[in-house]
Amino acid sequence: MQQNYTDGFFNVGPVYGFLPQSLPLSVLPETYTGLQELLDKMPVQLDAEHFGYLHYPNKIVEAVDQLHNYIDAVKVEEDVSIIQALFRGYSFLASAFTLESSFQHYRETGNYGKARNVLPIQIAQPFVAVADKMDVYPWLDYHYAYSLGNFKKKDDAAGLEWTNLEMCVRFSGQPDEVGFIMLHVDINQHSADLVGSVMKALEAVAHGETENVEAALDWNMRTMVEMNNRRREMWKASRWQHYNDFRVFIMGVKGNEELFGDGVTYTGVWDEPKQFRGQTGAQDDIIPMEDIFSGVINYYPKNELTKYLLDLRTYRPKCIQQFFIDLEKEVEGIHHRGMLGYLQEQKSVVGLSRLLGILEQIYHFRNGHWQFVQKYIMANTPYAKATGGTPITSWLPNQLKAVMQQMQDVLDIIASLEIEMDETTSSIVTSNQTTLPQKQKLLEEQLVMVAGEQFSAEKVFDLNDKFGLKDQ
Repeated sequence: MQQNYTDGFFNVGPVYGFLPQSLPLSVLPETYTGLQELLDKMPVQLDAEHFGYLHYPNKIVEAVDQLHNYIDAVKVEEDVSIIQALFRGYSFLASAFTLESSFQHYRETGNYGKARNVLPIQIAQPFVAVADKMDVYPWLDYHYAYSLGNFKKKDDAAGLEWTNLEMCVRFSGQPDEVGFIMLHVDINQHSADLVGSVMKALEAVAHGETENVEAALDWNMRTMVEMNNRRREMWKASRWQHYNDFRVFIMGVKGNEELFGDGVTYTGVWDEPKQFRGQTGAQDDIIPMEDIFSGVINYYPKNELTKYLLDLRTYRPKCIQQFFIDLEKEVEGIHHRGMLGYLQEQKSVVGLSRLLGILEQIYHFRNGHWQFVQKYIMANTPYAKATGGTPITSWLPNQLKAVMQQMQDVLDIIASLEIEMDETTSSIVTSNQTTLPQKQKLLEEQLVMVAGEQFSAEKVFDLNDKFGLKDQ
């Protein structure tokens, strides 16, 4: 594998991980003052006493009517940091313009209403132009727009903890939105170690250095533990009762026909309506990389949900897509069963135990996300689609089943080797032997509950506590 995969903004490797190689621009250059002023005045809540355009029905339409079409300036733009900031700005504006009507309907009724499905030319043309320059879809995404390209520090001397971060562009203007998405940046501050551990493990395999493979797997496992610790801060960073203050604005078009009908028309660009998936944490890179590296992808069921998962890969920057492609080839080249097969062949109980530990952390990451879904979404709205257009009640369980199946296989292989284990290795194995049946039973009971037409999200969530797997 290469050591770096870059597009000038992201630079995937052991130095920056999945974060940008420098802080994103917090404001647009003077050339785009009109767009920047609109974005600044857009959030529902500007401060304790003042409201922005999104607070008032149709006010965003009036503001957009007055917006200059910056297509000529955008066409000649070459600075990648400015192009990214423009993409971010137009992404927010497109979502705000189309989904404001849906948001107002939710405020009145508790249900999402119809979105506008025609983007005016002064949004559509420059938006598609910057999207083309970045080779991405022209809709709000996770990497360049909503999360990893949308943070600034409150204190330049401090770190990337969510408490020290602010959004450059916002929808609700409330601290719950800021905490929700800035926590993703916080978690990714550890991604350099995670990518580094993967590259180190693959390098050690190539040189037949099993002890170094084991050390790299241990490093990977410990990094995932830290990432899960940061992820659990979500319960504090963003109160679940306030998720709908901003959730509707990150909805995509594809899979959400109830809101958008046949799609969105980009005036002055395309004659036919277009459909793109919405911003979602499922576009993050941590778990997809770990799935490839550990071999969980070999356990994905062949169904529509897995197709959704793979479709979401196309919503990532091209440099990250290429990183995944190369990683998959590299892992396949290790052994026909990937890292699992290599470790079994080497009879490395230490390595297998650390692989098991990594799988356990993937489980906790996904099950924690599944608990977020139960509390932040299912307890707040009957709307059954996620922001990415995937079904709420079956999307994450699809992948949870896959990781638990591999965990069972690793436990079976370790048992078959009958090799004496050191204390740390024994602790990892024994703990998972005890808890895996609980994990399996929890999901089984939850899926029975959500299979009915009506169910209590609270009771689904309470099952986590019953099985000792509550995320908080």
